[in-house]
Amino acid sequence: QVQLVESGGGLVQAGGSLRLSCAASGRTFSSYRLGWFRQAPGKEREFVAYIIWSSDSTYYADSLKGRFTISRDNAKNTVYLQMNNLKPEDTAVYYCAASRRFYGGSPFDYDYWGQGTQVTVSS
Repeated sequence: QVQLVESGGGLVQAGGSLRLSCAASGRTFSSYRLGWFRQAPGKEREFVAYIIWSSDSTYYADSLKGRFTISRDNAKNTVYLQMNNLKPEDTAVYYCAASRRFYGGSPFDYDYWGQGTQVTVSS
C-alpha cells in the first residue's frame, strides 16, 4: 500500500523559506512521477512541480519557476520541495502525490495522495 507523508509546513514571514518533505513508502517508485500540488481556501488544487523518479527530470508551474525546487533522495525515498522568497499568496495546504503516468498535469492524473501540510506566509 502506497503511503505519502508530508512534513515541513509552518508559519513563515514573506521572503522566508521552507522545505517540505514527502516520505514515500509501500513500493518502489522508480517507475513513478512524484508531484506537489497546493490548495488555498476556496480555490482549486493547483499543480506546483513534479519529478520523475527514474530520470530525475523535473517540471514546474511557470509562475513558480525560480523560487521553488523539487528534488529527491533515493536512499530516504523522500521528495523535497524547497520554497524560497515566499509570498502571502503561497499560503495553502501542500500535497504530495504519486502518479504511474509520466504525463498530465491535472490532479486526476495522480493515483496516490498524502494528507497535506499547511504553509502560511505572513505579510
